[in-house]
Amino acid sequence: MTSLHYLFQEYWPHLAFLLSLTVGGTAAVHAAMTKNDVRAAIGWVGVILMSPLLGPFVYLVAGINRIRHDHISEQRNKYIKDFSGNPSPPVVDVSHISAAQFRSLRVLGDRISRFPLRDGNHIKMLEGGDQTYPAMIAAINGAQKSIALQTYIFDNDSEGRKIVDALVRAQERGVEIRVLVDAIGSKYSRPPIIRLLRSKKIPSALFMTNPLGFLRMPYANLRSHRKILVVDGRIGFTGGMNIRAGFVTAISGTATASDTHFVVEGPVVLQLVSVFAHDWQFTTKEELPYETWCGDTWQAAEPQAPARCIRSGPDRYMVGTHNMLLGAFAVAQTHIRIQSPYFLPDQILLGAINTAARRGIVVDIVIPGRNNLRLVNYAMTAQLDQVIRNGCRVWRASGNFNHSKLITIDGAWSYVGSSNLDPRSLRLNFELDMEIYSRDTALEIERLIDREIEQADLVTLETLAAIPFGKRLRNRVIWLASPYL
Repeated sequence: MTSLHYLFQEYWPHLAFLLSLTVGGTAAVHAAMTKNDVRAAIGWVGVILMSPLLGPFVYLVAGINRIRHDHISEQRNKYIKDFSGNPSPPVVDVSHISAAQFRSLRVLGDRISRFPLRDGNHIKMLEGGDQTYPAMIAAINGAQKSIALQTYIFDNDSEGRKIVDALVRAQERGVEIRVLVDAIGSKYSRPPIIRLLRSKKIPSALFMTNPLGFLRMPYANLRSHRKILVVDGRIGFTGGMNIRAGFVTAISGTATASDTHFVVEGPVVLQLVSVFAHDWQFTTKEELPYETWCGDTWQAAEPQAPARCIRSGPDRYMVGTHNMLLGAFAVAQTHIRIQSPYFLPDQILLGAINTAARRGIVVDIVIPGRNNLRLVNYAMTAQLDQVIRNGCRVWRASGNFNHSKLITIDGAWSYVGSSNLDPRSLRLNFELDMEIYSRDTALEIERLIDREIEQADLVTLETLAAIPFGKRLRNRVIWLASPYL
């Protein structure tokens, strides 16, 4: 021991150098060999080399995707199957339903989603918590067989507790219930709602609580941002809304935030529950039996439309939404409308948006005038000139914060769901969106966006240049960190 102690004291600088060289070199090689984005690879290699001991630890925690692709890959198994006798076979030609230019987009969706595009879906838009939460509670109150609920934020407030109370009543009737909340999103309220759910004996779990295996901490970079409610395998809810009292007028009054959600009936509900089932199995290892959680028939009202779910996340569906939007912007012929609370697309997506504008397509982008994330707002402002100078119109909405994520193309195709147009949603989060081929749905969404535009302020290069230099510099510095916001 004495000699070892002496050797350590004498040669510790050399040992530290060898350790840092080994650890740093291994981490740098791993980053160079596994990162597909050259900027990400350069960034991580730079962090590792600049700090050979701390850098590899940061890379271990935040830079490695530990989600095995096969854990949540789509399998045709006993609870996710395609109905050969389904009254709504996969839609092949969408030209007569929406427009001819969307034929190629339907093919793109086939290859990205692996869910078939199904007709026979009735899709209704819900505005804000005043419409969404009562509709969700009514569906839960009518449940006879099963309730699957997944969300990013589920606050322990008056609205959250109303939904818990409805779940308790359903459970007392013998309804099977599963609730999945993101580990980061659960921390938005104290005490977290998961404690209340467990005290009521409602089967519930937190998504991604301990992915490293030895650190008791949520893996903050990989979050489930999906919003799903499926009742009896027949009625589904999805969109951008979390469960928070801030979206209810009776509680928040003049400070009520806005958002948009959708209730759906039809074959696309099976796709919603299949996404939930995979996430639940990944989190808890429990397989949900098909007979309990899926419906074989639907009684969807008119009008009906083809729709399908698009998954994206740090797994085999990486950049699913990113690729769908690239295709959608490429086929646009007249008008693109985008409403997003966090508009920070990468250079590839910016290029597609700008190319559409340069082709003569009218591109309207609506962002909040008041944003709930100050740093994101600064970064967004720093990037707006890149779309404005290419002919896009950017509008800052008046009024309270609007969390809606809506896109329409040519009044015939819509893209709605949980994805923001920022690096986190496009590459890190597990997201769920829905593409809809319907002029009726697109028109309804367009009216909502146009209503925002009527009360919005147009952002111009002149208004951006009028921002004091100190604030513009601040915005650009924060914009440099936008992939990590």
